[in-house]
Order: sequence, then C-alpha cells, then structure tokens
Amino acid sequence: MYGYAYAIVVGASSGIGEELVRHLARDGAKVAAVARRADLLEKLAAEFPERVITVQHDVTDYDAVPALFQEITKQLGGLDLIVYAAGTMPAVGEHEYSFEKDKQMVEVNILGAIAWLNQTAIRFENTGHGTIVGIGSVAGERGRQGQPVYNMSKAALATYLEALRNRLSRRGVRVVTIKPGPTATEMTAHLHMKGMMDASTTAEIILMKSQKNGEFFIKFTHKVAFAIIRNIPSAVFRKLKI
Repeated sequence: MYGYAYAIVVGASSGIGEELVRHLARDGAKVAAVARRADLLEKLAAEFPERVITVQHDVTDYDAVPALFQEITKQLGGLDLIVYAAGTMPAVGEHEYSFEKDKQMVEVNILGAIAWLNQTAIRFENTGHGTIVGIGSVAGERGRQGQPVYNMSKAALATYLEALRNRLSRRGVRVVTIKPGPTATEMTAHLHMKGMMDASTTAEIILMKSQKNGEFFIKFTHKVAFAIIRNIPSAVFRKLKI
C-alpha cells in the first residue's frame, strides 16, 4: 500500500513513531526502529521478528549519527524512507522559564533531526530517490504563550524541511512535512485534552500523505483553522488564549 521496502524510523519506542513502525512492517517493509529505550524497542521487534531491527540511540549523540546511519542502511540493504518522529515537550508552567527544558527541546526536536536528515539528504541526493518525513506540529504555526520553545522548535523544523525540499525535489527526492494536531501519546499525556487522535490513525495518515512532496496537516479542519490563526494581527493574537 505504501510502497516502501526499507525504512528508518527515529523515535520509534512510543507514540506515533512506534505506530509508524507497525504500519510499515505490516505493509512488508524492513524497518530500523531507532530510539533511546531499548526495552520498548525489543517489545516492538518481537511483534515483527523478520521485519524490524532495533537500534538503541540517543538522538542528542550527534557525533554517532554518520557511522550509525551507514551501518543501519547496510543492515537494511537499502533505504527508501526515513521518518524523524523523535520529539520532546516537557510540561512548562505559565510563568516558568527553564533553560534546561528549553535546551532539551532544541536538542531533540531540531538538532537531532538535522543530524539524521542531513545524512539522509546526502544519500538520497546521490541515489536520486527516496522520501524524508519530518513530524512537525500545528504548534509551530504561531508563537503561543503556553510553550514558547516547543512552538519555536517545530517552526524551525518546518523551515529546515522546506529548505531540504527546495534542494532535493529536483533530484527526485520527496521531503514531507507533517503537522499533526493533538495526538494521544506518552508525550502529550500531561495535557489532559479531550478528542485527541489516536497514534495509530495518525501514523496511517502520515504514511498516506508521505506519497506526495510538500507540507501537510493531518486534518483539513486544522488547515483551515491555522490559515486563519496565522493571519490574526499580533496585537489581537496577544489577547487570545489559543
């Protein structure tokens, strides 16, 4: 259905990343599941012993990425798709300004993505095919007061992916930015929001949308809502609790 034979999912131990591995493996792909928590990766691999290989890795260990990327692609036997699904969003109080939390979000949400996707861009530019998917967020559409650095990290990721798309599309490479709304995952459990989409459904939609180059929201209603939100004047936006 998706057409991928060899895939890497970075941030595969829980949430959307975990479900992406499941959908790809069920579709017949050989998948490298990359994440920090080896115990969760092993449970996932046990479901698909012939399809999933596990790679324990902390995405903030940037220096390890070039050699690890080469090792993984050799183990897989090729590469058609990479999804950077790693992300962190610690709870931030209304009057909290924690550099440690902010630094963690920048390291995981932006620098980890650059470390992995730069390596993929080099390979795909040379081979002339492949798909890069980055999991952004609707949170990157405006600088909302609740999560300043998380918002910034997702906006930065979207801009980086757009630049890759502009570089690589002429080489036959797809670069896809996905902007999910609230999704029920371990990362969002502290938000206690109603009506979140489940991670499996989100993963399925992501893989369907990965068939086309560009930037996509998961829901059409989000596309419409954030087109409006992006154009609210700053003076008005500051007074809104959104």
